[in-house]
Amino acid sequence: MINFKSVSLQRGRKVLFRDASFTLHSGDKTGITGANGAGKSSLFSLILHQLQTETGEVSMPPGLDIAHVAQETPGVPTPALDYVIDGDTELRAIQASLQAAECQQDGTRLAQLYTRLEAIGGYDAEARAARLMNGLGFAPAEIRKPVSEFSGGWRMRLNLARALMCRSDLLLLDEPTNHLDLDAVLWLQDWLARYPGTLLLISHDRDFLDDVVDHILHIEQQTVSLHTGNYSAFEVRRAEALAQQQAAHAAQQRELARIQSFVDRFRAQATKARQVQSRLKALNRMSLIAQAQADSPFHFSFLPPLKLPSPLLKLDEAAVGYPERPLLEGLRFTLNPGDRIALLGANGAGKSSLIKTLAGSLPLLQGERLEAQELRIGYFAQHQLEQLNPDWGALKHLQVLDPAATERDLRGFIGGFGFSGDRALEPVAPFSGGEKARLALALLIYRKPNLLLLDEPTNHLDLNTRDALGMALQDYPGALVVVSHDRHLLRSVTDDLWLVADGQVQPFDGDLDDYARWLGSRRNTALNDAATETAGHERKTVRKAAADRRKQLKPLQSAVDKAELRLNQLASERKKLEDCLADPALYADDRDSKQRLAGLIADKQRLDQALAATETDWLEASTALELALQ
Repeated sequence: MINFKSVSLQRGRKVLFRDASFTLHSGDKTGITGANGAGKSSLFSLILHQLQTETGEVSMPPGLDIAHVAQETPGVPTPALDYVIDGDTELRAIQASLQAAECQQDGTRLAQLYTRLEAIGGYDAEARAARLMNGLGFAPAEIRKPVSEFSGGWRMRLNLARALMCRSDLLLLDEPTNHLDLDAVLWLQDWLARYPGTLLLISHDRDFLDDVVDHILHIEQQTVSLHTGNYSAFEVRRAEALAQQQAAHAAQQRELARIQSFVDRFRAQATKARQVQSRLKALNRMSLIAQAQADSPFHFSFLPPLKLPSPLLKLDEAAVGYPERPLLEGLRFTLNPGDRIALLGANGAGKSSLIKTLAGSLPLLQGERLEAQELRIGYFAQHQLEQLNPDWGALKHLQVLDPAATERDLRGFIGGFGFSGDRALEPVAPFSGGEKARLALALLIYRKPNLLLLDEPTNHLDLNTRDALGMALQDYPGALVVVSHDRHLLRSVTDDLWLVADGQVQPFDGDLDDYARWLGSRRNTALNDAATETAGHERKTVRKAAADRRKQLKPLQSAVDKAELRLNQLASERKKLEDCLADPALYADDRDSKQRLAGLIADKQRLDQALAATETDWLEASTALELALQ
């Protein structure tokens, strides 16, 4: 279906990949992996004809319907539901054609269009769009709000819903989970599992890849390789291949050292000249095996907290939220060193608000927040990226944080986060989201917190950085509270699950799989609520469709009735004419009789022609009516 043949791609002076050849077949669900900057998004741009190859060619079947998520969303006043429905371009084209055909009173064209509208499910488009929005976390009351009233993250969800609304042959998704919470990720995972077309998915979420894809396209060291199976299967094979390559490299290095030792020992002896020359030729002919390398430049750990008081933080009869919208009430819990807690709950339940309250950035509505004197909080949320100074480099951020530290020590620390050499001095303004997130993590870690509050820390981070973060968190001795849609991270770094739901925070009795099942039952209830919310709109749609149907059929039925009435009139006239022609007196051999006979024959010819034309009109009108009734 999609064929890359000897494709090379370069952006500026950086070569992304060389001589890439692979074929993706119809119905394949392929995950595209590799470090940030490896060329994953550029591969999408090749498929969308937004970039041209340096060498080679990319071929696809003609007429392929491709859906992808727009990166920008204009602040338009269009209702969100209509904005999502706009993703079904064929539906909108049919609706526009229907308006034109109605203005022209073209009954046959109307019949064809209404038949196609029904075939593509046009009458339930509104309900389909509402279900997509509900799955992605939009409340029923929000689906008709103007697009301009949503924040950037929610507009990205609208763009995702719009792409899913398109009945596509090929779906391209670039980090679709970045702006989703765990609930929406689980819903999207189920939706993609049922998607009948070909899927290309860029993601750094291991569990999401494992549950969705059946192939992995990996970009590393300027090469592209296609593997069958999910991400876990790929990782096993990759580790085996790297181990084999490293073993072969080590064996070859030993052989090279042995040959070189022989050459060095006997180079000056004439009796060994031929043997020395033979070994030198062997060295020149030998294809060197490169040392195995994986794109994993990040190695960091949390600096030990200065003190670990117990307890660190307490909430007593606390109410969390906003004056106009309380979210959680009656909270009573204590955080101690070593606590490792994941917050679960539906979108809008209050997880992020609870994190903000624990961090002290959102005041309590009532109750008490009691913190240890030596409490040192490390709070990570997406707005931390916005607080970076765009004109400073990574090193300058650390120097401002700790003016007494030496540049050597600070460079050693920041290098573990991928900022080494001149890169540590470059302004952060043009950095990618992943690079800014790494820097924000580095600044947080440097403060040596004893309570970590992480709200979606993996957004924008690639798999290598997520692995490094997970390993660092496993050794962290303080208390940890995290909200994340990355189930692999939650499984590897947390011990307890707390459920934020119905205004309460309670320990969740189960694991993440149990939570997915609990969420499914809640989602069914939400869908019923959404169906109730949209029932009135759907009834209006049905009534309008019925009215459109009657309007469409009326001119067709009128044409049939008119043709039948005319046929009956002409048949009656022909019967009278035939009775006159049957009168024997008409055939007398006189002038008047002959003139009367000639007139009757001419009348019959005109009548026969009218009958034939009317029968044709009736047949065409009846056919159009039958098509419309199908």
